[in-house]
Amino acid sequence: MAKISKSSIKTASIALIAVGAGLVFWGYQKSGGLESKLTSALTGSHSDNVMMLYISGAACLAVGIYLYIKK
Repeated sequence: MAKISKSSIKTASIALIAVGAGLVFWGYQKSGGLESKLTSALTGSHSDNVMMLYISGAACLAVGIYLYIKK
């Protein structure tokens, strides 16, 4: 079994944090769009696309922070 070095885990965790922050920001940008505002007005919640961006961004951030702190 190959051993993974600490520096490669740190690099991967920083990449996950950056991707997660980007996805959350992209979701925030999309939530201000016309489609999202219309969906929000009709259903009372954000569109599925915006929610997927928020959830996947939060998951990437959580895993990235966990790996950064753990190693």
